[in-house]
Amino acid sequence: MASDMPINGESAGFETQGPRIVRVTVPATSANLGPGFDTAGLALGMRDSIEFERLPQGEVRISIHGEGEDTLPRDDSHLVVRAYHQACEAFGFPVTGLRLDATNRIPQARGMGSSAEAITAGVTAAMALNGRDLDRATRDAIFDVAARIEGHPDNVAPAVYGNMTVSWNFDAAHEVPSREADAPGVLLANGSGARFPGASRPFSAGYHTQVYEVSPRINAWIFIPDYELSTERARQALPAQVPYQDALLNVSRVALLPAALGGLCGEDTNSILFSATADRLHQDYRAPLMEPSASLMRRLRAFGYASMISGAGPCVICVHDGDDTSNIARVVSQALESGHWRMEHLPIDTQGVLAETIA
Repeated sequence: MASDMPINGESAGFETQGPRIVRVTVPATSANLGPGFDTAGLALGMRDSIEFERLPQGEVRISIHGEGEDTLPRDDSHLVVRAYHQACEAFGFPVTGLRLDATNRIPQARGMGSSAEAITAGVTAAMALNGRDLDRATRDAIFDVAARIEGHPDNVAPAVYGNMTVSWNFDAAHEVPSREADAPGVLLANGSGARFPGASRPFSAGYHTQVYEVSPRINAWIFIPDYELSTERARQALPAQVPYQDALLNVSRVALLPAALGGLCGEDTNSILFSATADRLHQDYRAPLMEPSASLMRRLRAFGYASMISGAGPCVICVHDGDDTSNIARVVSQALESGHWRMEHLPIDTQGVLAETIA
């Protein structure tokens, strides 16, 4: 949910003293999940880990191990550092220098939420280094700032909260009718939110998310190719308009996702997962940019497995009720044996971002 926590750190009563060193870990995420374009997300059991140490203002020291160690910057242009600085300003914390020691497992530019991970880590570090525990109110504030930095909430939400999330941007000024003369004051001043009947508090404008628990029986397999695709390029492939029937299919299928992933469909879970992951809004339009990924996804679906492009791609994700690793590996054996793909069998992450004090 969008945070009701005051943005100014002084008015919120934030302490400026806190640990000197903290470790933040953030899960990989998969957005869209087929039909839930720019709204649905899933947290996966693969984590990046970053150790943060406060340094005098202006100092930045960065070491990177694993994914991105040869390509990511080592100065204040690093996305984690930029997110930390923006979060400190948003929360009213002192903007300090940083030492980062990052161990990265999440592949870059593959559709597994690496940018959302970096932003979530930086924003969380601002909280943790200033003595804030990761309770629900703090997580809500982290989500609010991180989503605004990222510009969309679909990966940030599961990175913060874990499980499956459905996110949206509540535009109060346009969604709440304001021309009924006898209507109560539902819309707040300047479109900053709305107060709905029976609600205990105002509902703020901006990004919100709803978290859905995922059944422990749900398994995920990520297929990671040896090529990259930028989100920007993938977005450029999308049309300005889509056919009515295509939009209708996606609306009907995304509504199934929480029940299918939540273990509420009984013996029909895998059948409903297959329907729940169908898409006509984005994957076909992007397929020419990542034909090997589109082919792998189609092959898995041809064998009845609920598979889709992960985020903007080019990774492919498959979800299934129960562990069917051996059969799935046989279906995609040719791709795996080519040397251009690797498969990761992952649990669903149910915790979201974590932080611990080191010193």
